[in-house]
Amino acid sequence: MFKRFIYLIASVTSLLGLCKPTWAEDNTNFWDSFALGGYSSAGVEIPRDSTARAFINEVSFILTWQNESRIKFFGEFELEDPLQWNDDQGLTTRDAYLDLERFYFDYNLSEKLNLRAGRFLTPAGRWNLIHAAPLVWTSTRPISTRLLFPSSVNGLMLYGSVPYKEYAFEYTFFAEGLKDQIRDDNEIIYKHVNGARFTLNAPINIGLTLATLQEDKPLSPTYRLFGLDFITHLGNWELSGEGFYRNTNKGNDGGSGAYLQSAYHLGNEWYWLTRLETFDHPDTGSAERWLIGATKRVKPNQLLKLEFVGGSGELPDSPRGFIGSFAVLF
Repeated sequence: MFKRFIYLIASVTSLLGLCKPTWAEDNTNFWDSFALGGYSSAGVEIPRDSTARAFINEVSFILTWQNESRIKFFGEFELEDPLQWNDDQGLTTRDAYLDLERFYFDYNLSEKLNLRAGRFLTPAGRWNLIHAAPLVWTSTRPISTRLLFPSSVNGLMLYGSVPYKEYAFEYTFFAEGLKDQIRDDNEIIYKHVNGARFTLNAPINIGLTLATLQEDKPLSPTYRLFGLDFITHLGNWELSGEGFYRNTNKGNDGGSGAYLQSAYHLGNEWYWLTRLETFDHPDTGSAERWLIGATKRVKPNQLLKLEFVGGSGELPDSPRGFIGSFAVLF
């Protein structure tokens, strides 16, 4: 395990060594090329089957480095659940933990191909790639986007795009080099994660995800993951959805899930939200969720979200009831 980790770090170090001449040729001051930002969200949750709570969901810091050279750097460090309150525990920080969300280097190989090395978000569907609270319409995340594949991968990625008529065809190929070492809450640890994602950026943006993976537990089968996603805009409507299906290398069911979501612009930066989703897994059973709510874009970097969630089935981190939150990008 440690040999694989050392190999990954050595690969990144070698890449940086090869790029020293490129850096030397750049007249931009090294330190001026860094930028610091981040996001945070806080809210209240009133579940129908448990006690209410108020919380700060996360505080995320994003550090980037970019100038006119071929190299880019991106790091995201997140403090999860730093503070929460409920009747049983009062004010507590006991669930807080630090998470390395992303940490990678990009190297531009050509106009149509880039290499990424490090820890990056798994290119599976749309939601996982834009999951930051200020960038998504709802406080709750669709079940199928977090229980069928890992949220991040440690390894290598090749990605790029080519023109297709007046549109762009994007492609991504990724391979895991090191499985996650720490399990967060109810997180499922995966290993041997490899796959590809293809996207056609057109009036209806369509994506296809293909991957193989294993759960990090004894006798886990190899899963084959197939995913489709889309997003489009029709007047005041934004329509989007994702669907995933897994089977094992022996042909058995490995779980599936899908959601459809709409956002309608009511005016004055208010949006009406609806979502329907379904999920099924051989171990946890099936569940359905429906969501109605409203989101206010207070400022370009701030969202106020109010929603009611119902449905059937019990799943971790998938409450039913009222959820309200405020998210800010800084």
